[in-house]
Amino acid sequence: MSMWNDLDMDAKIVQVLNVQSHDPGHHFERPFLTPYQIAIRFEQQFPEDFAYIDKLKGGKGTGRHDSLAQYIALELSRGIKDHRIDDIIEGRFLYGENLRKLEYEVDGDIIESSASNLSMYRLR
Repeated sequence: MSMWNDLDMDAKIVQVLNVQSHDPGHHFERPFLTPYQIAIRFEQQFPEDFAYIDKLKGGKGTGRHDSLAQYIALELSRGIKDHRIDDIIEGRFLYGENLRKLEYEVDGDIIESSASNLSMYRLR
């Protein structure tokens, strides 16, 4: 069995994605989160599992190519493609042309996205 399954990550990612819009009545409905935002919230909500996974959240300049953000994006993409979670979670891409960078602030630290074509996910 995989670490993803062992930690029941599908259910935990559903909890992480359970966010409301700045305007709950807005016609766009739920917001999308990038894998970086999911990784940040995952660490906050599941610190023991984050430590067990033993991956950096991600970001440009980390020197590693196996971040939690990448792992989450890969597994969510696989789950949607094989129709395992596509009734619960949907994914989209943020168009990368003219996009210079995305930054995330976590406890005063800045994480710069290392990807130019970012996937985004939300609960259906």
